[in-house]
Amino acid sequence: MNTRFSQYRIMWVLVFFDLPTETKKERHAASQFRKKLMGDGFTMFQFSIYVRHCASRENADVHLRRVKAILPEYGHVAVITITDKQFGEIEIFHNCKSVPPNAPGQQLELF
Repeated sequence: MNTRFSQYRIMWVLVFFDLPTETKKERHAASQFRKKLMGDGFTMFQFSIYVRHCASRENADVHLRRVKAILPEYGHVAVITITDKQFGEIEIFHNCKSVPPNAPGQQLELF
């Protein structure tokens, strides 16, 4: 079995945040944080939840370090790393009805 593409080896990094937006400076900082996340390949999953697909735990660790380096001065940020298998178990509901997950595009790994 090729473990290179195992659902247990492929990882997802999820960044959850609640940032203050009362002042112009706070709104700018929140906007910059989101832009930097997207610049590092994260995709908006919900307004304050961004996700990134990573080929391995080592690659996920790289992006985790990058998130830590761009943390805004104020607000709450949480980061969790889960396997592709765990991410595949997600249940999403819209208006109390189950909807299929619309996972961001996975990156193609070329040899």
